[in-house]
Amino acid sequence: MTVQDSGKVALVTGASRGIGYGVAEALVARGDRVCITGRGEEALKEAVERLGSDRVIGVAGKAHDEAHQAQAVERTMEAFGRVDFLVNNAGTNPVFGPMAELDLGVARKVFETNVISALGFAQQIWKAWQAQNGGAIVNIASVAGISASPFIGAYGMSKAAMVNLTLQLAHEFAPVVRVNAIAPAVVKTKFAEALYEGREAEVIAAYPMARLGVPKDIGGAAAFLTSEQAGWITGQTLVIDGGIFLNAGVS
Repeated sequence: MTVQDSGKVALVTGASRGIGYGVAEALVARGDRVCITGRGEEALKEAVERLGSDRVIGVAGKAHDEAHQAQAVERTMEAFGRVDFLVNNAGTNPVFGPMAELDLGVARKVFETNVISALGFAQQIWKAWQAQNGGAIVNIASVAGISASPFIGAYGMSKAAMVNLTLQLAHEFAPVVRVNAIAPAVVKTKFAEALYEGREAEVIAAYPMARLGVPKDIGGAAAFLTSEQAGWITGQTLVIDGGIFLNAGVS
């Protein structure tokens, strides 16, 4: 089936696989042209081929590298002439353990990759296109950022910061650019394997929807939040959790 060109362009970070790839796939399916970023050159190239090299480009680099941020935005503008949407998905979670023993250097790395990079990309795209032409930003946060997150505290703190970054940008960029966040629970990706590997049935038992999330669940939400149908939505964090927070009530 031929997809009609939407005339819109998106940049999705951390999109060679997992949630980022699911987001890029949803945007391509509705007719957007997309630039995806990721650290691995080969994985990025393969993702571009799967998504369609006629509509997608890839720019390899580390999300927290300001030179990479500038290059990704520049390449998108050169290839497509605009960049309407930004989806900040790139993230890391290299530590698992109690907060009392958290290496502060690791904590700084988590914030640099998960939060500061998102702000950097937002600044770059604001200056390159959105300030004059409008658009939308979606930050991929996490339920870890809106509740206690045992053993992944640094990640949770960074995602809480992403939720607040969303509020700050939504306030400052209005009415030209809408800024929202998505807070997923556990999504079946390589990134999240440690949270369910070897005990998936046990983990699923906590979810009223009786399954873990998959990347297209988040892709569909990102497509909606960057669409005209979401034209009066800004500064919000959409929780996509398979109902797991329903189990937090009094029983």
